[in-house]
Amino acid sequence: MSVLSDKWIRKMSQEKEMISPFEEKQVRGDSISYGLSSFGYDARVSDEFKIFTNVNSEIVDPKNFKPTNFVTKQVSECIIPPNSFVLARTVEKFKIPNDVLVICLGKSTYARCGIIVNVTPLEPGWEGYVTLEFSNTTPLPAKIYANEGVAQFIFLKGNQKPEVTYADRNGKYMGQTGVTLPKV
Repeated sequence: MSVLSDKWIRKMSQEKEMISPFEEKQVRGDSISYGLSSFGYDARVSDEFKIFTNVNSEIVDPKNFKPTNFVTKQVSECIIPPNSFVLARTVEKFKIPNDVLVICLGKSTYARCGIIVNVTPLEPGWEGYVTLEFSNTTPLPAKIYANEGVAQFIFLKGNQKPEVTYADRNGKYMGQTGVTLPKV
């Protein structure tokens, strides 16, 4: 496998809509940066958040997930309770080529505040909006800003295409449009 550069990411996003909407350069200013970087793409988080709560003393169970485990909010700033987590989604929609694996990593700006983005792969052939999980590892409330950079996506080109892509096997998270809860 080899890491793909900004030139390849730009070309695929312009010609194949691999990332949409696509920012051709890093956008900074007063926001946490997003857009094309040297060897990746910094994606933004949308304004839809599912904030986990313990109000109902529920158990978080991926095989029996209950909507009473969280509160949904559409806000420009999301407060993550101490030692808790939030689900959200990217602003950008991704269409991953059949010979590429993408790895989502958290941005250091948030990591330095104790906010961890779960490392997750985007498999060959997958497409949709990425559901992101943010963990607040601190004993204090933590803030995430909607429409600003939250995670970097690194693109790895395989030496060959896999025998079966995510699309070929009708993966359960294919075509996500909003924050997608766990499925079995």
